[in-house]
Amino acid sequence: MRVFVTGASGWIGSAVVPDLVEGGHQVLGLARSDSSAQALRAAGVEPVRGSLDDLDTLRAAAESADGVIHLAFNHELAFAQGDFKGAVEADRRAVEALGEPLAGSGKPFVLASGTPVEAGRTATERDGHAVPPLDAVPPQAAGPVGRMATAEWVLSLADHGVRSSVVRLPRTNHGEGDKGFVATLVQTARDKGVAGYYGDGGNRWPAVHRLDSAHMFRIALEEAPAGSTLHAVADEGVPLREIAEVIGRHLDLPTAAVPPEEAQAHFGWLAMVLAQDQPASSTLSRELTGWRPTQPGLLADLDKGHYFA
Repeated sequence: MRVFVTGASGWIGSAVVPDLVEGGHQVLGLARSDSSAQALRAAGVEPVRGSLDDLDTLRAAAESADGVIHLAFNHELAFAQGDFKGAVEADRRAVEALGEPLAGSGKPFVLASGTPVEAGRTATERDGHAVPPLDAVPPQAAGPVGRMATAEWVLSLADHGVRSSVVRLPRTNHGEGDKGFVATLVQTARDKGVAGYYGDGGNRWPAVHRLDSAHMFRIALEEAPAGSTLHAVADEGVPLREIAEVIGRHLDLPTAAVPPEEAQAHFGWLAMVLAQDQPASSTLSRELTGWRPTQPGLLADLDKGHYFA
């Protein structure tokens, strides 16, 4: 297939691209800059110059492709500038520009999303589909609810002749070079002199190695039935205390609980993520697709030491 990938040079995208190429696909990648275009060419990708705000470019690229994988998200706007809601709204416009040209084509459209949080139990692929109206949720929840609504819109394209699917990713897609949540925890431990964990440390994080999640995107592109929700989850839920213990051992720092009322001061923006117990299962996805993670789990990957180099 000729596959258009947004976010092709990102953390997940740079693993998805070689997996697609290995599968015999021709990859086109969205490139925001000359350096990004050069990196994509070096990876065997045909660059498409533009950004998520260039809706005409997105439409044209989607229409010319045999399939689309949307991985990109404006993290700078969402986190560095603190406008998560604005980033979600921009993402929705981009998704609509990518999806609408595919109507009636039978082509695959794969969207990256996140695993849902279900209070008191492990979330499955059947959860997270009842999206409340935005005017019924508090302002701080508008962004996450907006992303859920975008995912549901993509799934609805199955009724319009698109083989659409959503691959939900856990909070941690780990591996060498990771600069995400786990790397932030490591740096926080260095800065604070203690490997802290939220509350009693019992809250759980789902996780997957990025090479395993990358392969799930290829499977979704090639064979996922229209309207599928897939979970690329290897570790259903790793307790925060166990993550902190590995970090503390490698940095030779004590491990300690951080009371919820002190979490914001200790962890910063990450505190709101750590405050949730959010295990997720991929059982249904494995049964549907045959996907099996083959890379090290989160704790084993931490123990390899590359997070502490």
